[in-house]
Amino acid sequence: MPLLRPPLHHVCALGRPPVRALMNLRELVSALNDFASPALAESWDNVGLLVEPSPPHTVNTLFLTNDLTEEVMEEAVQKKADLVLSYHPPIFAPLKRVTWKTWKERLVVRALENRIGIYSPHTAYDAIPHGVNNWLTKGLGTCTSVPLHPSTAPSSPAEGTHRVEFCADAEHLDAVLSKIKDIPEISCLTTLPVRVEGEEQTRVSLNCSQKALLEVVALLSQNSLLYHKTEILLLQKPLLPHTGMGRLCTLSEPLSLSDTVERIKGHLGLPHVRLALGAGRTLESPVKKVALCAGSGSSVLKGTEADLYLTGEMSHHDVLDAVANGISVILCEHSNTERGFLSELREALTIHLQNKINIIVSEKDRDPLQVA
Repeated sequence: MPLLRPPLHHVCALGRPPVRALMNLRELVSALNDFASPALAESWDNVGLLVEPSPPHTVNTLFLTNDLTEEVMEEAVQKKADLVLSYHPPIFAPLKRVTWKTWKERLVVRALENRIGIYSPHTAYDAIPHGVNNWLTKGLGTCTSVPLHPSTAPSSPAEGTHRVEFCADAEHLDAVLSKIKDIPEISCLTTLPVRVEGEEQTRVSLNCSQKALLEVVALLSQNSLLYHKTEILLLQKPLLPHTGMGRLCTLSEPLSLSDTVERIKGHLGLPHVRLALGAGRTLESPVKKVALCAGSGSSVLKGTEADLYLTGEMSHHDVLDAVANGISVILCEHSNTERGFLSELREALTIHLQNKINIIVSEKDRDPLQVA
């Protein structure tokens, strides 16, 4: 009796796992940008694709890390990563050369030699609703949270901070438009025929920057008739829901400060944190409102009314200011408030990228500061 070949799906079940599809690097970068738009990052930040091997470059393995150190880069090479997603940008200050002299230059050399791209999202991941700060709130238990500094829609309006509208008759229209077009930082200039008090006129509308606004107003003020018919509108970009820097969390039930500390230590997997008691506070004082910011939170948390500040690091004098105002402070070291997010990120990106590539989290990545 001849041997029967098992159905193909049985072979897959008994043998190798299903083969993942490769992704072109630029396709993957576009998908990562869709997951968290680089436009949400702080203006001072350096985000996006930082190192690109010569095309074509395909990605089978995406390697996640909080900090890209030389030890972590060696791990990425050993695990045959095609793209490293480093939460912190390893290239921040401009490089004047790429040699073997400094560790950050060596990272670039190693990446290019091994055809590994480097991508960094940094503060874009701080801002998004499903990002680092949202993950940090989960250490507090059941709570509601809102961004401390909400993000605005990056592309609305596209240009300008102000809109200027005025009416002009045929006698003045051409001369005024000619002069306006010579002013830099003018956009969206439109004209529309209108009837004003029985007379045919033209309604002029334009967008401009704060600097250009001064020149437009100066020009229109030279003709009192035009100036009296001028309207100036401030263009405000709409706020994005649940998006922005930091979070102000309101706990569903107050906790003692000591219980809050234990919850945070458990969430971050830390045996110790640093604690500064607010003036008049004890370990049994109730905590209802917590202002938090992953990483270095001084500038984001400053001036916020809360029972507790939670962040990675703050300056000595900012801690003193908070304590003097009756606000307790928990410091966990910078990257300890970020690194745990990587496991959650892996799951989210697996879904977002439709399971097309292999995603792994670094085992060598760690905060440089340890309790001795």
